[in-house]
Amino acid sequence: MSALIQNKTIEPALAAVKQRLEAGGALLPDSPDNVLEVVGILQSYGVILGEYYRNLTYVSENQFLIIFPFFKFFNGNFSLSKLGRHWWHDRINFEFAEYCMKAMFWHGGGGLDAYLDSEDFQNRAKVAIAAKVKRNPLMAAMHRLFPDFLLEQVRLMTYYSALGYFWSFMSPMFLELSDRYDRGEIKSIPDVVKHVQDGLVAAASVPYIYKVTLNGKHYEIVPASANLTFLMDTAVPYVEAVFFRSFPFRGTTSYNAQEHQIPTNISQFNYGVLYADHLPVGGAGIPPTLLMQDMRHFLPKYLLDFYKKGDRGEEDLLVKICLSFQKSMFCVTTAALRGLAPHPLETDDLQEQQANEKFLAPWLDRLSRSRLYTLQ
Repeated sequence: MSALIQNKTIEPALAAVKQRLEAGGALLPDSPDNVLEVVGILQSYGVILGEYYRNLTYVSENQFLIIFPFFKFFNGNFSLSKLGRHWWHDRINFEFAEYCMKAMFWHGGGGLDAYLDSEDFQNRAKVAIAAKVKRNPLMAAMHRLFPDFLLEQVRLMTYYSALGYFWSFMSPMFLELSDRYDRGEIKSIPDVVKHVQDGLVAAASVPYIYKVTLNGKHYEIVPASANLTFLMDTAVPYVEAVFFRSFPFRGTTSYNAQEHQIPTNISQFNYGVLYADHLPVGGAGIPPTLLMQDMRHFLPKYLLDFYKKGDRGEEDLLVKICLSFQKSMFCVTTAALRGLAPHPLETDDLQEQQANEKFLAPWLDRLSRSRLYTLQ
């Protein structure tokens, strides 16, 4: 253990986390308040994810290679009243879903990222592009001048589809968790983790396929023959890109290269939800503010009552929501780690323990710089 932890001042804390995992616990300590916060916030998040994934799927299938998709957030149901609410921001903030999608698109990783660089993908994309520009002379001319532009847009559309696909599993999973909590079946943080882990494992090998319809004809962009699956090719890249890496928040970190406030190595990015400072939430230009604003409208009564009893009542509601959300994401991360571990973390077999130690070491090292130790 000590060999993998360079900062010895945090070694006891990491050792405690490792011991808790091996005892059947989670990254987040178990307590009645933590259970209430995690389940309550995941209920709200499940509702929001339902809206997010339906829009992402709509964009990927119905706004394919539309260069200026002005009405992409209307899901094909445009009206002047909806446009008015949209301008007044009386709506779901789908921009946050795109923010997460672009984090996945930029950071890449997994089999999907590799497939999008393959010759098979390029051939399929070019066929779809040809069908799209066939009746559009302006796009056809642009494609001849910049042949890589539309190809990159197809890659982007694929990530719209992939994130929508991932969230289409997570949304009902979180809503079912809330229902089970209401029935008294979920009583602890390990119960929450097991519920999420079981859901991830059940869907792990479900194939990911992406196709679009152009001029009445179907075009497979990501076929079944690509052998991409839910867990390794959508879920794991999402956790890596959004939970761990993400982007620095503009306005809080300088993008000026001479300031050296952003690592030159992308692998050293630690701006994901597990690392994010909750205090800027609510400020202009902070993407998670959009998610917290969405979730505040769907909080279960018991969670809202819990927040009202705390310091400042509802005055810092978005910050409290952010804290609860971070707690819930550490539970989801625990479920992912347990699902990916070579052996059950509670094993008594020495060889299996050593294999688990090797697996956990880099993850615990990364988590040592997260907000885990402020969310006890």
